[in-house]
Amino acid sequence: MGLFAPIRNYIETLVHPLAQQDALTASRHRAFIAPRLLGSMVALAAFPIYLLIRGAPSAMELLILAWLIAPILSAYFLSRTGRYESAHVLSSLALTGLVTALAADTGGIASFAAVWLVVVPLEASLSASRRVVATASTFALAAAGLLMLLGDQDLLPRPDTIAPEALATLGIVSAGLYATGLALGAETLARTSFWLLYAEEDRYRLLARNIADVITRHGRDGAVLFVSPAAEKLFGLRSAQLHGHGLFDRIHVADRPAYLTALGDAAALGESRSVEFRVRRESVDAEGRAVTEFVWIEMRCRPLKQAGGEDHREAVAVLRDVTERKMQEQSLSDAHAETERANAAKSRFLATMSHELRTPLNAIIGFSEMLMKEEALTLDAKRRSEYAGLINGSGHHLLAVVNGILDMSKIETGNFEIMPEPFAPGHVVAACYGVLALRAREAGVRLEKVAADDLPEMVADKRALNQILLNLLSNAIRFTDRGGTVTISVRAEAAHMAFAIEDNGVGISDADLARVGEPYFQAGSAYDRRHGGTGLGLSIVKGLVQLHGGEIAIRSRIGEGTRVTVRLPLDCERVRAAKNGAATPPIGVATFLPAKHGSQPASAATARKSVHDMPVKKSA
Repeated sequence: MGLFAPIRNYIETLVHPLAQQDALTASRHRAFIAPRLLGSMVALAAFPIYLLIRGAPSAMELLILAWLIAPILSAYFLSRTGRYESAHVLSSLALTGLVTALAADTGGIASFAAVWLVVVPLEASLSASRRVVATASTFALAAAGLLMLLGDQDLLPRPDTIAPEALATLGIVSAGLYATGLALGAETLARTSFWLLYAEEDRYRLLARNIADVITRHGRDGAVLFVSPAAEKLFGLRSAQLHGHGLFDRIHVADRPAYLTALGDAAALGESRSVEFRVRRESVDAEGRAVTEFVWIEMRCRPLKQAGGEDHREAVAVLRDVTERKMQEQSLSDAHAETERANAAKSRFLATMSHELRTPLNAIIGFSEMLMKEEALTLDAKRRSEYAGLINGSGHHLLAVVNGILDMSKIETGNFEIMPEPFAPGHVVAACYGVLALRAREAGVRLEKVAADDLPEMVADKRALNQILLNLLSNAIRFTDRGGTVTISVRAEAAHMAFAIEDNGVGISDADLARVGEPYFQAGSAYDRRHGGTGLGLSIVKGLVQLHGGEIAIRSRIGEGTRVTVRLPLDCERVRAAKNGAATPPIGVATFLPAKHGSQPASAATARKSVHDMPVKKSA
């Protein structure tokens, strides 16, 4: 093995660089170069010995010597240019010329050398090119025709009559040996081609088994003809179950047209396509139960043209799980929608605040200017007292608006502090009822109170509960027409206290009901409002209820009225301690501190989740 290693290495260096990129092509080039180079070298080395024995060479012997150089030249041509077919054509031409010259000198078409013309196309067959074989056959037939023509014209010497059988035997045996060598070379190339193809397929199989993406081959009707083993992990079932229309049956019904269109375009139009669709996947959860879910799949398909022509065109596709990416896209879409809602809320806030702030400010400025000019206007004491009352009322209204904005801001940043203490909820309900009874009478609305005398005490922020009930009652009275009724009731429910405010007013539409509780949102158009308000009341209520660990439910129908139910735990401190393990309150929730201790505001870092992001339980 070591003796021939330098020869193999040298022949390897003669292979053209472009041919070395493909193993089969490099093998063909080596099979062409090696026998011609080595055979010619051995023959040329032996020719001097022949001359010593034979003496001065004849013209034919010189021609044979020249032919021994032709294979070296063709091998050099292939090594320098890499043109495999052209090298075979040159080799065929050289062999045809030698055989023609030798046959012409020894009797023409009847010469023992003429049989070598059959070898010319056989040698060309090693090129695996029809064009080369056809060219070599043309050379051989042309040479045979030339020999026959020259023989008919008596332009060739008479064949040697000495031992013609021996010469014929020599020609047949030599041609047969050369053809045998060609056959062995063809068999070697075929075996090399087979093993290279097998190795290539083995690499593809290894790649298909180990990549996470699924590779499929589809017929023109979309039927799966092949699917890689990675499908078992992606779809949760054996690959064989996806063959035919197994994959199609698991695609979401709404996505099937897009799936078939992509495959159809790739197969029929010969164009690459990409499509995303949902596929039903079967898996097993931690408890061993079968779980079925839909996952998002991205499929990139390309045309795969078969030997049968246009009617046999297929498509090959690569499938990838993009569920996580779709979830991220959905999150980004939700975040964008949330930003748009926030911008819309800001616009509504500016539109409504302009009215809520200007009205009391105009009253304050106008009536204060009249008081400043009381001597010119000759205002009496009664009129001065009336104007002062209007200024005071406008100031309180303006203060309430500002306080509402500040409270909402504190709740959203987690800096609103509640101070739980034990108290009787019935007393708070009665106090709120008394505060708004006069306003209800002025609005022509009947205000009713329903509360049992034996209600248990609750531990909560009394001031916050008072604000919750006042905001809800004020809204109910504002949105109830004259002659309507507003009812406030309270009842104990196991570990909760339920406060309900019900009216038979204008009601809320289903579209607005889904957004009620968002900061600065008001049902109906912000530019054509029948009722005043900043849109913060219910948002503040929602935030305060969440801070207590309670829940709020709203039920409403246009023209029939609205019912708001607030459920607060009887002991909010115990509920919060149980939820948080008596540790630091979670992000976005203000700190609970007993009334007898001091309080510290929650840090800004723990107040990034706004209250309006918390879930609100709603009933139909």
